Amino acid sequence: MYQKQQIEAGSVTSPVRDALKMASGLFFDTGERGFSTSLLREAERRRHRTHQGIIMMLLVSFLMGGYVVRLAHLQLVQGQQNRQKAEGNRIRLVPIRSERGNILDRKGKLLAANRLSRAVYLWPKEQLATQWTQTAQQLSPLLNIPAEQILAKLQKAGFKSTMPVRISPNINQNAFVALAERATEFRGVEIRPESSRYYPTIELAGHVLGYIGEASEEDLEANPEYPMGMLVGKMGIERMANSKLGGVWGSRLIEVDASGEELRETGVENPVAGEPLQLTLDLELQKTAEKALAQRRGAVVVLDVKTGAVLAMASGPSFDPNLFTRQVSAAEWDELQNKDNPFLNRALQGYPPGSTFKIVTAAAAMESGKFAPDSYVATADSITIGGISFHEHGGGFGVIGFEDAFAYSSNTFFYQLGIEAGPEEIAKWGKRLGIGETTDLNLLGLEGGNHGSLPTPAEKEQLYGEPWYAGDTVSMSIGQGLVLTTPLEMAVMVATIANGGKRVKPHLLASQTNTPVTKPEPSGLKPETIDAIRKGLIAVVQKGTGQQLNDGSIPLTGGKTGTAEVPGQEDNANYVAFGPAENPEIAIAIVVENGGYGGVAAAPIAHEIFKTYFKK
Repeated sequence: MYQKQQIEAGSVTSPVRDALKMASGLFFDTGERGFSTSLLREAERRRHRTHQGIIMMLLVSFLMGGYVVRLAHLQLVQGQQNRQKAEGNRIRLVPIRSERGNILDRKGKLLAANRLSRAVYLWPKEQLATQWTQTAQQLSPLLNIPAEQILAKLQKAGFKSTMPVRISPNINQNAFVALAERATEFRGVEIRPESSRYYPTIELAGHVLGYIGEASEEDLEANPEYPMGMLVGKMGIERMANSKLGGVWGSRLIEVDASGEELRETGVENPVAGEPLQLTLDLELQKTAEKALAQRRGAVVVLDVKTGAVLAMASGPSFDPNLFTRQVSAAEWDELQNKDNPFLNRALQGYPPGSTFKIVTAAAAMESGKFAPDSYVATADSITIGGISFHEHGGGFGVIGFEDAFAYSSNTFFYQLGIEAGPEEIAKWGKRLGIGETTDLNLLGLEGGNHGSLPTPAEKEQLYGEPWYAGDTVSMSIGQGLVLTTPLEMAVMVATIANGGKRVKPHLLASQTNTPVTKPEPSGLKPETIDAIRKGLIAVVQKGTGQQLNDGSIPLTGGKTGTAEVPGQEDNANYVAFGPAENPEIAIAIVVENGGYGGVAAAPIAHEIFKTYFKK
């Protein structure tokens, strides 16, 4: 018989006893002790595993408790210390401005350079927006900048920005001392040494060099890589060659304390300096041209007749580019605006050329086949065309050829040439001599330039809705009426005559001289046409309206005076020239607004330029 195995109470632990109770319905005594022993061993193993689990639970609880205590210590005890440390030590990314490349004249003389200056920067995150309002009001009288302007720059950058905002470049000594004395009052205000643009020649070549200024919103949008406050060219060569002159900005990663003092540098990316740029300008000729123009409204252009290099380009009145290397006051700006538009480059504006245009009319008359170079024409005190009388100055000169017609500037001679040749031929040869779009302004890279105008009958009808009259041709033949030319174009015209008929391409970068892009182009003029015009221009100086240039102080030159009518105002004075007469080297074009007679107001400027040039 099978009997249930009985286990004495208390012989095993309670957990084991419970386990045995669970098994009691399954295990029955077989009558053998081996089975009972096996069951006891299994119970012992279970008891041992239970002890291990309890110990592990206690150990984990102990460790977790330690971590909780440590975390609480870090958060509650050391948290304030860490926050104070983070507040007291800051990382800043400081932009490093690249040094702008120098601009040199053709002989290596400085036209634009750099010198050490001081600028004021603000760190927006160092103050609240409301605090910056008060700081801006305090800085305003020291820097001579409206508080609103300071705040506008901060708002543009963002009051939480970690990048510095440049609010005043090139501050003077008084401002520097005042800020230094009150440094503790201005949290987040930094005076930083930096390279500043400097124009040692002051106003000389201002329209060519241009000036620099902070990048505008349009500049920043067009060039996302520009940091805020970056200085860029705003006019002239500074603008045209900005990418070459400007270089590449660098940056420093620094740690500073709560007062903004640098603790250490943690990284640096060095800036790349801009490249130097050599121009075709001759500083001495530029000085002479501007001195002779004497801030009168007008312009002077001097070209190398063989290459088209611009040796001088003066426009009056001029301005001092150094003004824009610092903050320009309202009074200074108003004064500039009252100087007859000093930013207008008059060398690239259209003017009635007057009798200097007779060069074009002569070319059209001979190239059209209507007149031979040795032709003679009867002049008179007046001629009647289309029922209208057109008068001659001086009462007429009798029967004369091209040489005397140029020397005495006979109007009736050229009236007749113009009528015979026709306006289309005059316009055609004017363009071939460089008037209008045949003179490429893109090579100069100067903004604000215009082309001359040589309207034909069809163009007049299209532009003004009026027919072409014979009187229009008469006026055109002597550079009046609808004809407009720029001083630059007139210099190209006379250079083309001087060099044997090649139309030069005016340019300002020395690196472009004698390259395919500036190679002169044939104008199509016959050698005999060129010879006749050159002889006429030399006769102007030898015996005509330009005799004052034949005083023995300079080699013989060629030229042509011009006096252009301006409705309701004094006449403009014009003069074009080349020299020396044999193997010409330079060409000159001059206009003096409301200067009167060309031989009186404009020719003396050419005389001074020739004297400087031939002294070399």
